[in-house]
Amino acid sequence: MGIKLHELKVQSRYFRDIKSGLKTFELRKMDRDYKVGDFLELYEFEGNQFIGCLLVVRITYILSNVPEYGLEDGYGILGIALCDYGKVKKNF
Repeated sequence: MGIKLHELKVQSRYFRDIKSGLKTFELRKMDRDYKVGDFLELYEFEGNQFIGCLLVVRITYILSNVPEYGLEDGYGILGIALCDYGKVKKNF
């Protein structure tokens, strides 16, 4: 299977930190087939309301299946890097 684009909601306070480059990871339930190299299309939400902003990031690293380090089974930490939205969307 090739590279995928996953659409995800992100609360505004975390979205702003991703946009600024301060937050370079996402803690997520591993309920999708995330792979290094996949893209995440992140939609900014305030509560249940879409605010209208979005970002695209690429998954650069995945840490999962390590309950001995306090990461609950079924959850993972995705290392992410900001991408140019226009360049990514042309490929999907």
